[in-house]
Amino acid sequence: MSCERTVASVPNFSISMEYKFLKYSPEGGVFTISLNRPEVYNALNDDITFELQDAFKAVAKDDTARVVVLTGEGKAFCSGQDLKAAAGTEKRSFIDSLHKRYNPIIRAMRNLPIPIICRLNGVAAGAGCSLALACDVIVASEEATLIEVFVNIGLVPDSGSSYFLPRLVGKAKAFELCSMGTRVKAKEALDLGLINKVVASDQLDIAVKEYSDYFAVAPTKSIGLIKKMLDKATTATLDEALEYEAYCQEIAGNTQDYKEGVNAFLEKRKPDFKGK
Repeated sequence: MSCERTVASVPNFSISMEYKFLKYSPEGGVFTISLNRPEVYNALNDDITFELQDAFKAVAKDDTARVVVLTGEGKAFCSGQDLKAAAGTEKRSFIDSLHKRYNPIIRAMRNLPIPIICRLNGVAAGAGCSLALACDVIVASEEATLIEVFVNIGLVPDSGSSYFLPRLVGKAKAFELCSMGTRVKAKEALDLGLINKVVASDQLDIAVKEYSDYFAVAPTKSIGLIKKMLDKATTATLDEALEYEAYCQEIAGNTQDYKEGVNAFLEKRKPDFKGK
């Protein structure tokens, strides 16, 4: 993937928010959210799920945000629910846990009107796999793996996996992956259409930066509309899709970026999109 535009025109913001189990750092329109429990492969306890909800709310409220990079510290992306932490608490309702902890994260990610890049640096298991699949672009290290591990402890996929998987790989393959807990290595995941790009581990940051640099200076409102359109198209009829395209095009056609794009084309120069 090549990127002709640069991020030189994007203001450089370096304010970071303090979290216990996350690293949250916005810079130049690129907001990086890192799961920060490397000693347990970034397993999800109560606190980190609520922090993730808060972080995505913060991004949504920040007009300078143009793209999010979601990743994990250390060797893993996210190993899913912290079973040791859960075992040390009184029996909880699974439905309450999903409604209060996990589902709000997935909804926030899909409703966020800017792209989310998953920097898949290692294993993504269970709810961690769901987090990765909820992103718009997945760039993976060759060592990364995805696994719907739920069945191995007698559970079913949650946090959106039953929604994302069949839409990406088809019903038959999705059933296999979920019912057998199949470990999918990065190269196979690329062939299946689960992820966008695979690179050597020492090239992961460079590959992610190619995408984030592009989105940081792209027409953000247009891309946010594209994200909504593609999500709706998975369940829409043709007539519904055509109507929604017309609705979104009307919005896009009234943005400053549309005017800038047309002017840049007529003036034979690169557009300077502001995301507005």
